[in-house]
Amino acid sequence: MGHGRSPRGRPNRRSGAEPTRTAVRFGEAELAKDPDRDSGWLLSVNGVAQSYVDLADPTHLEFDYVRRIGDVVDLAHPAGMPLDVLHIGGGACTIPRYVAATRKGSRQLVIEADGPLVDLVRERLDLRSVPQLKVRVGDGRRETATRRDDTADLVIVDAFESALMPGPLATREYTREVRRVLRPQGTYVANLADGGALPFARRFVATLGEVFEHVLVMAEPGVFRGRRFGNIVAAASGAELPTAELTRRTAGSAFPARCVAGQEFARNAKALSDDEPVIPPQPPPDALGRS
Repeated sequence: MGHGRSPRGRPNRRSGAEPTRTAVRFGEAELAKDPDRDSGWLLSVNGVAQSYVDLADPTHLEFDYVRRIGDVVDLAHPAGMPLDVLHIGGGACTIPRYVAATRKGSRQLVIEADGPLVDLVRERLDLRSVPQLKVRVGDGRRETATRRDDTADLVIVDAFESALMPGPLATREYTREVRRVLRPQGTYVANLADGGALPFARRFVATLGEVFEHVLVMAEPGVFRGRRFGNIVAAASGAELPTAELTRRTAGSAFPARCVAGQEFARNAKALSDDEPVIPPQPPPDALGRS
């Protein structure tokens, strides 16, 4: 369901307007104004931070892992070039807004599983103002299967349901569908979360490596070392990825991150497949911004 969770970058709440709470498909959504930014809003579901948007400045990416996704958007294709983008998971549509602002003329489709959440974001967060953005309620995997070959420059999977990435989006079979939809120079970006020895993340990246020639992984050092549960952003492509540029940018960010080659990260992990149940890791109770 939209953006994954980041324990950092969550605005501190001071006294002010009470947040809006609404029942949605996967629980209760809360929409809170950021007291530190007049046009900033935080969307949470069941107490887990989902998305942060600044309606006046869509290039402001509050969460560190979302900045990593934005870095790939910036660097994987020539600057300013309009892109055809398929987003699986929408939330408040932080990255679609960013693409529309930084790559004018881009055409984007968001598939979001939570219809009531889409209605809330449309009405309260000015979604209709984003140019050439379509949002469709549906199942991400089924909708990807309906897309034509070689029609996307970028596919971004950032879909969570009850703080878990849907297992069917992690398998070899789905990854092949993404490769089919992408153009030869296209890029696949996925946000996932893991902790400890990162067994799920390593298997996910091994899966990407079976389908794509080039894979890299970005995360904070503490996540890579297993010291805490957190977000991991993976990028994959049939074409060369801007590894050197991403390494420099992630290292110099406000919350420095590392950029690691996919094969090095995956080690000897076994790829994920539809033939076995795929159970993403459950975050610990104190992780991912729960309140």
